[in-house]
Amino acid sequence: MGVKKFRSVEDMPGPAPRTPLDPDNLRLAFGLMSLAHGLHPIVYTPGVKKFRSWEEALESREAAERAQRQQVRHARRKSSP
Repeated sequence: MGVKKFRSVEDMPGPAPRTPLDPDNLRLAFGLMSLAHGLHPIVYTPGVKKFRSWEEALESREAAERAQRQQVRHARRKSSP
């Protein structure tokens, strides 16, 4: 099999289309979800939160996202040699 060169990524052929309703598609999707969760886990706290305004809800969401990013950074620093 020969080696093909391409001038840009646009010239490269895409992946072969997957057949619909193939059971392997579901295994592939779950594998990708597992990989994504392993790379960047997202933790949701259960329950309902009430806010007095839309701005307060957005602030709470941003604070939760900031805390999540800090936890991920901390975990990465901890696992790095």
